[in-house]
Amino acid sequence: MTQAPPPADLKMQRTSRDATTVPQLLADWLATLLPPGADPSVVLHSGIDANGMSSETILLDATWTEDGAVQVGRYVARVEPAAADFPVFATYELQDQYDAMRIVGERTDVPVPAVRWMEPTGDVLGTPFFLMDRVDGLIPQDVLPYNFGDNWLHDASHDDQRTLQDNTVAVVAGLHGIPDAQQTFAFLDPARHGHEGATLLERNLARTVAWYEFAKADIGPSPMVERALSWLRAHLPPAADEDAVLCWGDARIGNTIYQDFSPVAVLDWEMAAIGPRQLDLSWMVFAHQVFETITGMLELPGMPHFLREEDVVATYERLTGEIVGDLTWYHVYNGLQWCIVFMRTGARQIHFGEIERPDDIESLFHCKPLVERILAEAGA
Repeated sequence: MTQAPPPADLKMQRTSRDATTVPQLLADWLATLLPPGADPSVVLHSGIDANGMSSETILLDATWTEDGAVQVGRYVARVEPAAADFPVFATYELQDQYDAMRIVGERTDVPVPAVRWMEPTGDVLGTPFFLMDRVDGLIPQDVLPYNFGDNWLHDASHDDQRTLQDNTVAVVAGLHGIPDAQQTFAFLDPARHGHEGATLLERNLARTVAWYEFAKADIGPSPMVERALSWLRAHLPPAADEDAVLCWGDARIGNTIYQDFSPVAVLDWEMAAIGPRQLDLSWMVFAHQVFETITGMLELPGMPHFLREEDVVATYERLTGEIVGDLTWYHVYNGLQWCIVFMRTGARQIHFGEIERPDDIESLFHCKPLVERILAEAGA
């Protein structure tokens, strides 16, 4: 079956939350955190519709009085989706995301937004959330993908695009350079949430298997995903835990804010983990290849010169002195995860009445041609 490209007017609903109630709820909550007499008020701006398919993201300004002076905070609220809104992930572990960002900000010069307040109970908005500083800049868009054309990144010179690419790889290298990752980020070990395995890589795979089981409960199984899982289990690389690093998880340019083609904020930490460095490098390359596959189907030029695997790996090895090696296993693994994302976002579109339930769930996978090619090349 030919994979259908995303429609030009794609704008997926993420939540059924009544936004009109949010400002006063947040203001009342902030009043419990700020000094007495602060009398905070909150104004919401638009959410982020062009990027991200997981957490709800709310832009807001908070104003209050402190020591006789008016203070203004420009924040982003990262809100865990409600179970009724068909979240992408089975669990969100928002505290882990908050702590990962906080530690990265404290120990590196990697540009992560400063995290401010955490609300872990769900008593305020119905689900947990945290506030982080809002950072100005440009984000390569997902909808429609940046390589479709007519946007700031596609229209930039090849030199500027390469600058952005190399600067983003440097951010990943910086994250991977945090020492003693297994101890520092022990809360990100999948074993903490019951995912068993002798190595970190096995435990990460176990977490992904559990995610797939969660996804297929609503929309049914995928033969391609199950073929990929069989191949992954049979070809598990001998990953050494002593080389484990902090992996951003969703390591792609669409989760980064840029100014002058340099990252100024690294966002979206739902998939953060400790594991082999190849997880992030493969994800960065694979994410671009998904978009390139779609432009190829539409006979658009795309950006084939950008985020090529050989260039990304060469830059990373030059910056870190580490040898990356073959990425095939990690491409299959990340292709499988992309399929699961599309299973969940497809189920959510069906839930909100945006699409009809398809006869073949794999028709929802915009990455299907790419995953099929990688599986064929791997002999799966």
